Amino acid sequence: MNRTAPTHRSPEEVFRHGLRLLLDQDVAGWIDLWAEDGVFEFPYAPEDRPRRLAGKPAVAAYMRAYPDHIELHDFPELTIHRTEDVRTIIVEMSAVGRLVATDGPFAMSYVAVVTVVDGRITHYRDYWNPLGIPASMRG
Repeated sequence: MNRTAPTHRSPEEVFRHGLRLLLDQDVAGWIDLWAEDGVFEFPYAPEDRPRRLAGKPAVAAYMRAYPDHIELHDFPELTIHRTEDVRTIIVEMSAVGRLVATDGPFAMSYVAVVTVVDGRITHYRDYWNPLGIPASMRG
């Protein structure tokens, strides 16, 4: 069911809506923002983690357990840059929250390049720092 993203929304609107869904732990809603053939890439992922997910089912499988690991509380820093391609934005942001397994704090900075076509994410390249992976989420 595509209940979260009508077509023809700007990349910035889709991205901001996705952040709200993640804060609400609505992973199913976040996945609904994706195009069926969307690609999620992690160029700096460690060898034991996926570097490329192709298709909405692969994104869903990867994200399904996210709330079991991290409870996001806020994105205190968020800057969205437009590019010459109106479908693509570059995002600089930080996220803070709680690690579920340890009840400890979570903090991570990200740079993402996100392309949205007809209100759906078609490509998301996430440049997060693998050195920042909490020990409770490794292996």
